[in-house]
Amino acid sequence: MANITDKQMTAKPIDSDRWLSEVAIWGHGSLVARITPQGERLFYFRYQNSSGSRVTYPIGTYSRSGEDGTMSLADATTKAKQLAGLHKSGIKDIKEHFEAEEASRIAFRDAELARLAQEKASSEAELKRLSGRMTVNQLFERWMQLEISARKDGGAEVRRSFEKDVLPIIGELYVDEVIKRQITEVTDVLLARGVKNMGKVVFSLIRQMFNFAVERDFVQNNPTTSINKGRVFGKDEESDRILAEDEIQILVIKLPESQLIISSELSVWICLSTICRIGELLSARWEHIDFVKKIWTIPASKSKNGKPHKIYLSDFAICYFRKLQQVSGYSIWCYPNVDNDNHVGPKTVTKQLVDRQRTEATAIIRGRTKMSTALILPGGHWTPHDLRRTGASMMTQLKVLPDVADLCLNHVQPNKLKRTYLRYDYEVEMKEAWVVLGKHLELITSKHVRVETT
Repeated sequence: MANITDKQMTAKPIDSDRWLSEVAIWGHGSLVARITPQGERLFYFRYQNSSGSRVTYPIGTYSRSGEDGTMSLADATTKAKQLAGLHKSGIKDIKEHFEAEEASRIAFRDAELARLAQEKASSEAELKRLSGRMTVNQLFERWMQLEISARKDGGAEVRRSFEKDVLPIIGELYVDEVIKRQITEVTDVLLARGVKNMGKVVFSLIRQMFNFAVERDFVQNNPTTSINKGRVFGKDEESDRILAEDEIQILVIKLPESQLIISSELSVWICLSTICRIGELLSARWEHIDFVKKIWTIPASKSKNGKPHKIYLSDFAICYFRKLQQVSGYSIWCYPNVDNDNHVGPKTVTKQLVDRQRTEATAIIRGRTKMSTALILPGGHWTPHDLRRTGASMMTQLKVLPDVADLCLNHVQPNKLKRTYLRYDYEVEMKEAWVVLGKHLELITSKHVRVETT
């Protein structure tokens, strides 16, 4: 058989398929053409597969020019030679080979399309995440609104601490970018100021805020989790400061000379005689004080353990509450703030006492009192909480049962069995304990002692 010519390929169709073949001069297949009754002119590569069967494999459509996706005779010949070369190389099943290649190409295309779709989805998700990113300032406001505002002071103390010590350092950072180093920058500043206890409180609040963020999926991880609080601040030292009786007598002289505001001075004697928490006193309202029955009722909302607490007022305590009432005027609060629309902050008295117990090296602080050493006592630094401990210790020294003193402190009974089965309220014993304490304080504070000022 001679080579196929353009003349043959352009001949008119007949009633049946007309096949044209070239001599298989390559030894591994030949070029075949077919003209259909409908006028289609098609090229094939004919070869023998691995099982010995003859296969006629389509390779394209004829046109003289070979344009628009068609094949000229020269194109068809070149293609046939390529396929013959494959056959010669050992690929006997040409059709299956190209079908496998096509399947592989489709699979690759589909995988690539899936990859691009995933990249697009990830990109869109990242854009969405970035558009919804939250700064620490924004997280703080959300946390305040949903959790902290329910606190007794409405979150005022937390806001004050963060606005002073935290937000100026990390407030503008995105929550998901905050790392341990930036948290410790906050604590390092507080430690450098010498306010270790405040640093612990602030660190705990930061940890709470980021736990809130994790719970609400604002961030995946809490950057404070792997920070060891003990390593940053050192181990907690349990305070056991108790004022001696001669120190209480010294306070009788020193308090009026310390330039404390009268209400703060009175709080010292009220805390000592009622063994209350300073925050409970500063948030008290006059409606809670019954001067006739000599009872101060601390409502559950103002009590640390969330339970109402009844304090029986000794004559000593009543005397100082009366003086306080004269100072507070017509306010509903025992300790009203400047605007008289709420009580003062829980740290108000503590700060005033601390400012009057400074060493000479740190005595004068701008904007603070000049009486910086006025309340230093021989036994060292003391706080309102130490007055509470001192009063309870005095009770036990005056033969009050420790369990009764604990109840006067409004401590929760640690023994669950006792809490469940021992229901006696010790009301009579508690009343007597406060009376005994008040009489003892009246005795020791009425003594006149000479104090050498330093």
